[in-house]
Amino acid sequence: MKFIDLFAWIWGIKIWFENAWFKCVFSNDFDKNAQITFDANFLNSKIILWDIQKIPTDIIPDFDVLCGGFPCQPFSVAGYRQWFKDENGRGNLFFDIIRILKDKKPKAFLLENVKNLKNHDKGNTIKVIYSELEKLWYKVTDKVMNSMEYGNLPQNRERIYIVGFLDEEVFIPLIKSIHDCLEESEVDDKYYYNNKPLYEKLSEDVVKKDTVYQWRRKYVRENKNWVCPTLTANMGMWWHNVPIVLNGKWIRKLTPRECANFQGFPKNYILPNIADSHLYKQFGNSVSIPVIERIAKNMNLALTK
Repeated sequence: MKFIDLFAWIWGIKIWFENAWFKCVFSNDFDKNAQITFDANFLNSKIILWDIQKIPTDIIPDFDVLCGGFPCQPFSVAGYRQWFKDENGRGNLFFDIIRILKDKKPKAFLLENVKNLKNHDKGNTIKVIYSELEKLWYKVTDKVMNSMEYGNLPQNRERIYIVGFLDEEVFIPLIKSIHDCLEESEVDDKYYYNNKPLYEKLSEDVVKKDTVYQWRRKYVRENKNWVCPTLTANMGMWWHNVPIVLNGKWIRKLTPRECANFQGFPKNYILPNIADSHLYKQFGNSVSIPVIERIAKNMNLALTK
């Protein structure tokens, strides 16, 4: 079966939908740095680097499943929660999904967003989403899934997944620990805080080797459930929000490769030679790969019964 990948970013959805026996026939995003990562990892595929609002549906090949992690900043707890009033127009991009579903009439869809979408505006936002999808005769269901419960990833990452048909409940006990995602080899000195202005403040609180911490502008937050806190798109900006670990006697932030590991990207996934800030943003804004794998396989089973 065929699928399209909208708001594709660095193609976490593409990887596991293809592993679940789907064929990607169309990928789209508008971020040039994301395209660099795409080109480094998918030599035989092509991305349409274009504003989705300007893409006519008649240039999109026929497909069976629409996938899209549409922009979440308007609904995120970390953002301004503006929804359709978002000044950058990101909230309105959901209606481009509706436009494509209406014109192409695929068998199913998978949409991904932040957990807060479920309760945003006292539940009115999700009602609008359901209403628009049900107008197109889709039977819609959703589930908030945590990567550490459904993907065996030691990251506390709750996301809502909305599909066009009923999805069986799945659960994987968390077996991996944070040490399965940390690099064993030597880490570049640039990731360490020692001898840097912030070190004195961090050294008072970052004291456990089995814990991932975060610097929250003015204080250190300790993650008390022994997993990595939610990776965010603003990691690496002014040292804010970057997860921190104690490596021996030294304190450092996670590397981009470790962030990829916490999202479940395969070891052979290539990180291109671009600024770390772009890589942190890409993995912080991505999906958790094993969660998508389980959803993709269940969707395949449902569509081929």
